[in-house]
Amino acid sequence: MHESERHRVILAAVQARPVATVQELVELTDTSEATIRRDIAALHVQGRLRRVRGGAEALTPPTQGNLVGRPFSVNETINIGLKRAIAKVAVDLCADGDSIIINGGTTTYQMVFHLVNRRCQVFTNSFPIASHLLGHSKNSVIVPGGTIYREQNIILSPFESDVTKHFYARRMFMGAQGIGPHGLTEADPLLIQAEQKLLNQADELVVLADSSKFRQRSSLILCKLERIHMVITDRNIRDEDRQMLEERGVAIRIAGPSDNAEEEVSPSVA
Repeated sequence: MHESERHRVILAAVQARPVATVQELVELTDTSEATIRRDIAALHVQGRLRRVRGGAEALTPPTQGNLVGRPFSVNETINIGLKRAIAKVAVDLCADGDSIIINGGTTTYQMVFHLVNRRCQVFTNSFPIASHLLGHSKNSVIVPGGTIYREQNIILSPFESDVTKHFYARRMFMGAQGIGPHGLTEADPLLIQAEQKLLNQADELVVLADSSKFRQRSSLILCKLERIHMVITDRNIRDEDRQMLEERGVAIRIAGPSDNAEEEVSPSVA
């Protein structure tokens, strides 16, 4: 990750909590402790945050809490070619008339460009996904009520009972911060709560994740691998990660080097 991207992630993180620790920032940026300490020092000198023992804090408290994790604007530029190819394979699973759930994220967002000629019923908690589909497609769009978190462009409802429980989908498409033997992981408990509600409304879970996600971890588990029906990833997936999924009965589809190619390496969805 480039220095400017790291700085954006760090500044977003310090607005999301009282103090962002060095270790938390190391995990968010996938870089070294020494690099993070240098970044904090530089941003402190620039007057953009306040350096404190063990981490950094915002100069002024946020008016609205942010979610833990990289901002949408930062994630959107990372591995963009792979995300486009993976999203194309995901949309190939959709047919006119399908009811689907698309969870917010920068990889799932790429699905909108291939859904323009479809007529699906789409439930999404993503403000940019909903906005694009409304303006550029004939898909029907349903969103939950709630607060829009600007950094991740996610709509989260503070209520236990909302429109989510009234929508049924054959498939839910989502990304993840990380994938490991224990399952899908996320960084924020609010996201976990909202995404688990969505999971309950879909028969099948399809995860869109480039191969780098298998090397990332978080302390919060969203769901176990057995809940996943299919993972769509790229050709750089390691053999041990492929084996991990296959042993848990997870189907795998490999997005090819272009948006028009894919390779199926385990049984597909019926």
